Amino acid sequence: MERFAAIDFETANGQRSSVCSVGIVLVENGEITDSIYSLIRPRPNFYTRWTTAIHGLSSADTLDADDFPVVWEGIAPQLEGMPLVAHNSPFDEGCLKAVHSLYGMSYPDYTFYCTCRLSRRQYPSLVNHQLHTVSAHCGYNLANHHHALADAEACAKIALKLMEEKGVSRLCDLLAR
Repeated sequence: MERFAAIDFETANGQRSSVCSVGIVLVENGEITDSIYSLIRPRPNFYTRWTTAIHGLSSADTLDADDFPVVWEGIAPQLEGMPLVAHNSPFDEGCLKAVHSLYGMSYPDYTFYCTCRLSRRQYPSLVNHQLHTVSAHCGYNLANHHHALADAEACAKIALKLMEEKGVSRLCDLLAR
């Protein structure tokens, strides 16, 4: 079975480059093998009331956190060659591209898959396809929604359930069926 990583970002404000936390869950042979969570000091370290109300983070939480390049330097080698999966991948991929651009970092050509889009195809009768709804349908209790690591774990569980139901061992095969 394919190795992949589920990823989730939280942002400090309306700018996708304002990542303030990242959660990553590494999956190998159908099992979660490792996880990574880090706070990130956004640039500037400015939070809107709306984003703080969603995830509970504020500038005080990230004041002493590392900037994105330092955090990503420790993460990137673990993701090398792996496809990434996110729930609403255009948001998370957009964040990753925006923060690479903000810091003038070259962007690796990550392959992203979207569990939200895939769940729309697989579970068309759900009331909605938000992360908490789909994760509950797949048997995962997302008790700490909007914490980047909890959301990444829910995404990994959804991807694994979709792969199991379709009888495939690679994320790309979910698209072909």
